[in-house]
Amino acid sequence: MTSAPDTTLRPGRARRRAAARRSRPTAATWGAFALLTAPVLIGLGVFKYVAIGWSFLLSLSDARGTIGLGHWVGLANYRTLLGDQAFRDSLTQILLFTLFIVPTTFAASLGLALLVHRIRRGRALVRTAFLIPAAVSYVAGALLWKMCLFNSLPAGIANTVGGWFGMEPVPWLQTTSPPLYWVVLVTLRLWLQVGFYMVLFLAGLQAIPRDVHEAAALDGATGLRLLRRITLPMLRNTSVAVLMLQFIAAFQAFDEFYNLFNSGQSGLGSMPVRTPLIHLYTTAMGDQNYGIGSAGAFLLTALIVGVTLVQGRVTGFGKAEG
Repeated sequence: MTSAPDTTLRPGRARRRAAARRSRPTAATWGAFALLTAPVLIGLGVFKYVAIGWSFLLSLSDARGTIGLGHWVGLANYRTLLGDQAFRDSLTQILLFTLFIVPTTFAASLGLALLVHRIRRGRALVRTAFLIPAAVSYVAGALLWKMCLFNSLPAGIANTVGGWFGMEPVPWLQTTSPPLYWVVLVTLRLWLQVGFYMVLFLAGLQAIPRDVHEAAALDGATGLRLLRRITLPMLRNTSVAVLMLQFIAAFQAFDEFYNLFNSGQSGLGSMPVRTPLIHLYTTAMGDQNYGIGSAGAFLLTALIVGVTLVQGRVTGFGKAEG
């Protein structure tokens, strides 16, 4: 004689099923979610993606003095821009600037992170002190450098310090032979960025297990050998991420160049160095040629994306750290 199957649920299984039914989103939940996220999604779509799409259409049309779509010219704006010697010169200048500022910022931020990481007392205070400049806008920093630190007056801070050593007052931003304006640009960029990247490196250093360093020290790895064999390899992903951010920030340089060299009288016409964004800004806002300005924006975006992808491919970004 066979007994009937037990159709009753065990108490634990019944509770789990009841909890699963209660956790399922209801129509009211979906309605509240849509109500809360709709303004953000609509604003993002209108002011970002629609604007990007409209800019791409402008890059394919002859849009001079208007942002309305008119006469379609296809890729003529791209060909015109690539044939513009001034635009090609701006790409060369930003490339040279990137090749110098990226390794300099990387080395300064990494070295500072290694020093701060060794501090046992007051580390948070020191970290905050170096991080504060990262919260300063590039516009404010550029005006501070231009009007206080590196102005042409003898009362400027740089000229005052130089006077202590017998130097004559120097017009830093106007001197092109030698190009002293690069001192202003490089020091400003370092002051604004080193603290931020230092914090990223500090996070990577704190993620390294302490027992790894202790085991390496027992094997005799100390000083530079420990840094080269243990610390730097385990900071690979952090280092590559920092390099990517620095490359993107360098190619997008605009604020400090614009505010350092712009004047109310001569404008940007006498700038000794131009970045691609400044060239596109003068083309779109000065000449009101929005078609070529939009085409340049997409060319620069493609260049940044391409460099980032190649760098990630070469450095193996995302692979396990070893």
